Amino acid sequence: MAETVQLTINGREIEAEKGKLLIEVARENGIEIPAFCYYEGLSLQAACRMCLVEVEKTPKLQVGCTLPVAAGMVIHTESPTVQQARKGTLEFLLTNHPLDCPVCDKGGECELQDMVFRYGAGESRFTERKLHVPEKQWSPVVFFDAPRCILCYRCVRVCNEGMGVNALGIAERGVRAEIVPNHHDYLECDECGACIDICPVGALTSGIYRYQTRPWEMNHVGTICTHCADGCRTTLGVRNEKIIRGNNRDRSGINGEFLCVKGRYAFDFVEHPERLQSPMLKTGDGFEPVSWSKALEIIGGRFAEFKKAGANFGVIGSNHTTNEENFFLQKFARQGLGTNNIDHHRTGDLATFFDALSGRTDALATVSDLYTAKAIVIVGSDLSQQHPLLANQIRANVRHHGAHVYTLTPGPVREEKLAVFTVRLPGTKQDLEALREKLKTESDVTMVFGGGASQHGMRGFIGMGDSLGIPVKYICLVDYSNSRGAFDMGVIPRDGGMCLEEMLGSTDLDVLWVVGANPLKNATLASEKAFVVVQDLFMTETAKRADIVLPAASAYEKNGTVTNVCGEIQKLKAAIKVMGTKTDLEIMGLIAKEMGLNLGIWLPDKVLDEIRATVHGYNVPLPVITTGGAAPTLPLNGRVAALPGSIASAGDTLFTSGSLSRYSKILNSIIEAPGELYADRATPRPVLPGEVTPA
Repeated sequence: MAETVQLTINGREIEAEKGKLLIEVARENGIEIPAFCYYEGLSLQAACRMCLVEVEKTPKLQVGCTLPVAAGMVIHTESPTVQQARKGTLEFLLTNHPLDCPVCDKGGECELQDMVFRYGAGESRFTERKLHVPEKQWSPVVFFDAPRCILCYRCVRVCNEGMGVNALGIAERGVRAEIVPNHHDYLECDECGACIDICPVGALTSGIYRYQTRPWEMNHVGTICTHCADGCRTTLGVRNEKIIRGNNRDRSGINGEFLCVKGRYAFDFVEHPERLQSPMLKTGDGFEPVSWSKALEIIGGRFAEFKKAGANFGVIGSNHTTNEENFFLQKFARQGLGTNNIDHHRTGDLATFFDALSGRTDALATVSDLYTAKAIVIVGSDLSQQHPLLANQIRANVRHHGAHVYTLTPGPVREEKLAVFTVRLPGTKQDLEALREKLKTESDVTMVFGGGASQHGMRGFIGMGDSLGIPVKYICLVDYSNSRGAFDMGVIPRDGGMCLEEMLGSTDLDVLWVVGANPLKNATLASEKAFVVVQDLFMTETAKRADIVLPAASAYEKNGTVTNVCGEIQKLKAAIKVMGTKTDLEIMGLIAKEMGLNLGIWLPDKVLDEIRATVHGYNVPLPVITTGGAAPTLPLNGRVAALPGSIASAGDTLFTSGSLSRYSKILNSIIEAPGELYADRATPRPVLPGEVTPA
């Protein structure tokens, strides 16, 4: 247990950990010490001088953000001397700061504005003309207004330390010092927007949000990002049924404030002009819009006829739809249509993963475990490109706790800069043995392996972890927002059912029902006679083959739950409503009604109750997820049967998200290349150490 000391702050006796920074001790005890440059989790800068405090028996004011507490200290944070010092600091900051609060995008959220209201002088003693330079656009996302900058260096530190990108730096010195991109006059980075959110003033502003609205004019809706599988919480700012911005400044999710470019900006697909807003019926001349009642009547009637005739059904689900929708879909397929031909695009071999774990409840790592693990092994994945939150947790762990990182990848990845041991795949048995010997010296390990790992490779690494004699946890990577949930809910072929590839390749398929997926993006449907129904947001390649297309709601327009890559359940909350669309759950319920089926009430809360009662590991406490938390599930117990079909990671990068990314103007406007490892999509899956390759 850490040594503690007694000190006094503003007359209050406080016990604190010896050597802890005064600003942190004060905040933990409800005492605010204002600061611009200090930011939790980043290196100390001591540049702004707003956190000056008075320490008795010390001849001058001290900087609270770098002052370690010691026994017997008597500190005053709001004495007249301190207040006068803060007033002087603000006066200096405003000597060249433009007084354009009415048009600044930071208005209402500006830390400088707040401090000036609290401590600022009524008028300035400086009469010199303010220096103005033109605003600069560093990227489609980031704008920079130099006169507003107060040189707190938060943006530089969050980019260098938090993101590991090093895209920002300082040019010149003294009064001419200025934040600049490290690549000429433009940003070459992850375009995550963290620099904008962390800026305490309006120096850095968003190309999406600027001049749109004010924070008090928006409704703020907390939901889960619809792109990768990390499960980041994003708070959507909504005005007049339009999403204006995304951030997570309230740190309400497992991601804290972190968001990548997709979570912060790639919500614009919801208002793409090609968005479907009416059911479409294929005719001889193409597609024509029809009413919902007519479309549902046709589908229900045809499904009932095919079922009565003993037809061959195929159902393809989604890794973007909710747990409730996936559960209801597999229930509809098995109980309503009488088929086990149901599958989705599987991006990770979860069946082998759970089988190798044999139901151990302590073997699944959570997102937070990556921040506290003593050692982390990354196998066959470019985390910074494909799982940015997991990569961010690892970087923070190295900075704050000194974690040891081990990388085994087929190409260069950002995490190699942090690694203590690196293997370029394909490796050798000697490499694997060297890794084992190093891991034996660790106190605990978390292993993260890519979704493309084969059964042999996955079982081999889990076996190696089990042989170390230390606590080991595992993460099997999958690609999309509910890839894990789709598997857990049973959207998989069981008891002889056809897998996705077999359904597409079958010439005997009579009906194909596709919910929220685009399997024909890079494939063809062998059955020319098949009656095809598609539920989706856009007229994708699969939708163009359909006989009827139904306009579905996106994740930002529905309620329900999703399960992230680590098996943590979180709650979706509808932010907007797009005219003409329905949620996939409602669509399935209405089709069941047309067929005369009784599959239960199709309300998200009711289906969740059934999931908690019937799906292993999902009986999670409702208050946790209802209040915005993440509840971990349990792994499947016992032996898990192998599944037919292939496992294929989509190889998405920070700037791609399957078929969905083509409809995001922001993602398509950014010029950054994907990570080096996945720049060539034709690169085959890497061979893992010790893996036997076919001749």
